[in-house]
Amino acid sequence: MERVAAAAIIDAQGRVAGWSEGARLLTGRTAQEVVGRPATDLLAEDVPPDTLAAQAGTLVLRHRDGRRVELALTACPVLGPDGAPTGYVVTADPLVPAAAELAAQAFQQASMSMSVFDLQQRYLRVNDAACHVMGVPEEALVGRFYPETVEDAEHSRGFLRHLRQVAETGRPLRYESFTSAPALTREHAWSIEMWPLRDASGEPTAVALAAFDSSEQYWARRRLALLNEAATGIGTTLDVVRTAEELVELLVPQYADFASVDLLDWVLGADEPPMIPDGRVQLRRVAHGSTRTGNPGAALKLGETHVYEPTSPPARALCEGRAVLAHAGEPAFVQWVAERNERSPEGRPYRQGVHSMIAVPLRARGTALGVAVFVRMAHPDDYGPDDAVFAEELGSRAAVCVDNARRFARERSTAHALQHSLLPRGLPGQAAVDVAHRYLPCGSLAGIGGDWFDVIPLSGSRVGLVVGDVVGHGIRSSATMGRLRTAVRTLADVDLPPDELLTHLDDLVSHLASDDSGEEVAELGATCLYAVYDPVSRRLCVAAAGHPAPVVVLPGDTPGFVAMAAGPPLGVGGLPFEATELELPEGSVVALYTDGLIEDRDRDVDRATEELRRALGAPADSLEALGDNVLKAVMPEQPTDDVALLLVRTRALGADRVATWDVPPDPAQVAHFRQAATERLATWGLDEATFVTELVVSELVTNAIRYGEPPIKLRLIRDRALICEVSDGSSTSPHLRRAHVYDEGGRGLLLVAQLTQRWGSRQTAFGKTIWAEQPLPGA
Repeated sequence: MERVAAAAIIDAQGRVAGWSEGARLLTGRTAQEVVGRPATDLLAEDVPPDTLAAQAGTLVLRHRDGRRVELALTACPVLGPDGAPTGYVVTADPLVPAAAELAAQAFQQASMSMSVFDLQQRYLRVNDAACHVMGVPEEALVGRFYPETVEDAEHSRGFLRHLRQVAETGRPLRYESFTSAPALTREHAWSIEMWPLRDASGEPTAVALAAFDSSEQYWARRRLALLNEAATGIGTTLDVVRTAEELVELLVPQYADFASVDLLDWVLGADEPPMIPDGRVQLRRVAHGSTRTGNPGAALKLGETHVYEPTSPPARALCEGRAVLAHAGEPAFVQWVAERNERSPEGRPYRQGVHSMIAVPLRARGTALGVAVFVRMAHPDDYGPDDAVFAEELGSRAAVCVDNARRFARERSTAHALQHSLLPRGLPGQAAVDVAHRYLPCGSLAGIGGDWFDVIPLSGSRVGLVVGDVVGHGIRSSATMGRLRTAVRTLADVDLPPDELLTHLDDLVSHLASDDSGEEVAELGATCLYAVYDPVSRRLCVAAAGHPAPVVVLPGDTPGFVAMAAGPPLGVGGLPFEATELELPEGSVVALYTDGLIEDRDRDVDRATEELRRALGAPADSLEALGDNVLKAVMPEQPTDDVALLLVRTRALGADRVATWDVPPDPAQVAHFRQAATERLATWGLDEATFVTELVVSELVTNAIRYGEPPIKLRLIRDRALICEVSDGSSTSPHLRRAHVYDEGGRGLLLVAQLTQRWGSRQTAFGKTIWAEQPLPGA
């Protein structure tokens, strides 16, 4: 605002002849009140003679409201025609205090607490702000020793040490403190600076200090520090309940005397998020904490549900999507406390003094998950707007962690269910081997892996044994595992040898890795081991694709690993797989497993494989007991990968259950072999199967003679089913075709298919084998 000059005109008789606006502002008197009156009427005291002579100086006027106004005046004479003064023009300015007086006023009126102590820590001066903090006037402090004016506490002793340090060293000091004060009801944060006062010779004579109340800045820093702690302290595990507990542990007691986290029920399950109702809300308590041991003031027990009314702060926070503040005396707060007391009367004494609360929604990715409630009792400050902003930010971060844990739990549950549905629940009936199996999903945060196993019945009483492991974890790995398991079953159904089957499976994995996402093949790699056991020849043929070799335990012998080529993992492409054959006595045990059983980042592989070998060699009452023993001896306490274990004990079909004939390429011999088959069935007591068997033998032998090449063999196998096999030297496989009305042939295989349970063909090293199975009575 522009300053207006204070001026007046005094005539030769000493009366006021003119009065400026500045003069009115300075004295509060208008021109109508002053003009024409003697100027002396405005004075509060006499004018010193030297002022009149010098026409300049200081004088005191009486303000219109009665107070004294000290002014610095300058008078300029107005001369008449004869040169004599006819009046004076007087200008005035408020008197500027002396520098020392200004400094004293600045000290006394400073907004921060300021004090001066002598070198023995006695009060010399105390300003108004310091008197307010101490709760006594300056006169009650001056001359007294500092410790006599405060309580005997650590912060007081620290203050005294700092005063002495400055007095003794003569060096200034600055520090921060969070303490109470005699006249303040709660603790404050102070930024304190102390410095020595020196005389003209430079010697310290006193110690001055200034204490700035930095409580607002302190709490702002504390809120930022809590947010930083939340970044590392919340969400350390992918567990919903543990994440909620970490939020509570972060807030109590630093920010709240009580805190709780209530979640919607669907968050703890695998359901899709429902619409949030606009009225009453049902929430489940998953975590709470208090400054009192045992949480005696909690109205809900962990795991309990409660329906919050629409007007309650938690329901409002959830429905409005913002933090809701409530304080003692407000209707919503009173009703909320009353509901707590009604639900849990035994906790009423522990709720005394509750004065402030915040209910903050836990929302992540646009979805409401629950509500967190912070309550203050012993803490003197009410929650304010800044706290609401902080609570929303903290709630947002915690909600993301809760949602991550929820998504992980849901994906893990889905992957587990998917994998469980893909793994064999009950292994198919077959007579070649006795089987025991174990599957253990890992407990790591990576999730369910892609391990699998299978037992596949093959033609000729043979059985296919497979274990595999898809790289990675989660739903994608489980789905890929399902596709590979289906592919193995399909390839096994056409009786491919183990090395050829792995070659086709390798191509499939390469295609899966490159078809959709364009990822590197190695990112969708897998390992697999496939073996075929023939109980007639008692031979095991096995091939591996980057998979650990199986362990074989021969009767009466020590366990040993099969010496075989590991082969490249599936998905590498272009590299061959080698099959290894070995003959096994009846009763041999073969252990197939995935690498999770022996490999772990904290274990030595050689030691683990030796433990596996010893465990398989230990006596056991059954295969099931042996499987349990292996897991107890070899498995780590916290496996980081899935484990699949498949144990098989071999059986053998003796010569009394197998009949083989060499067939000459002469159609006239068909009747002879038909009769030979009939006689063997009679020996086995299978007369009921004679009619169908004669027809099957006749058709298959005739086709082999007519369309195949020598050598031709006929074989009957009595197992759980009656199997008829005809082998020849041609690799051309037969197929069903529709015979027309006047065709003389083409109906043989159709009849075989209709009369038997199943039939098929498989390639051999010397040609092919056509086989057909028919069920036996009571099998």
